[in-house]
Amino acid sequence: MVREVQRRLALLAVVGVAAIVWVAGFTGTGVTPVASAAASPAPAHVTAARVAPCPFPAALRSAFVDASRDASIPPAMLWAVAKVESNLSADARSSAGARGLLQVMPATARSLDLNVDEPRSNVLAGARYLRQLLDRFGSSDLALAAYNAGPTAVAAAAGAPSGSVQRYVSNVNLLWNSVAGCR
Repeated sequence: MVREVQRRLALLAVVGVAAIVWVAGFTGTGVTPVASAAASPAPAHVTAARVAPCPFPAALRSAFVDASRDASIPPAMLWAVAKVESNLSADARSSAGARGLLQVMPATARSLDLNVDEPRSNVLAGARYLRQLLDRFGSSDLALAAYNAGPTAVAAAAGAPSGSVQRYVSNVNLLWNSVAGCR
């Protein structure tokens, strides 16, 4: 069991590093640090023309920006999670019962006193839940794995509990890095 967990963690690390290197090679951008990227202003030497806008749906741009600030999560990370979870569809529903843009479970939204079926509230619920997971696990990869598989499964496996969860984390990281630094 321990050897399998170690093998999975090593594979997840290799895939994550490969995705980051691949994206950085094509886009020339690096990973935005989770702890400081959401609310930090652009450095003075960066012009507005160089900072690309995040590819949020126009009607929900303010929801994503506000949720990103509220939860201190980079907007690019929040967009990547929504893109992988629902392909940015506000009426998406999973077979497990998750709903909305960030595929939030109704019980999770209730625990945050938010409405899973209202898009703006769904984005805020997803951002706040992701912040809880980042604080709990201290790693964006583990937080993303927990967002997908549940924190209990990630804690029990000491990492991503399956290959599908590892692919989910890699897909989110790839998208996140492709728009890193967007505002």
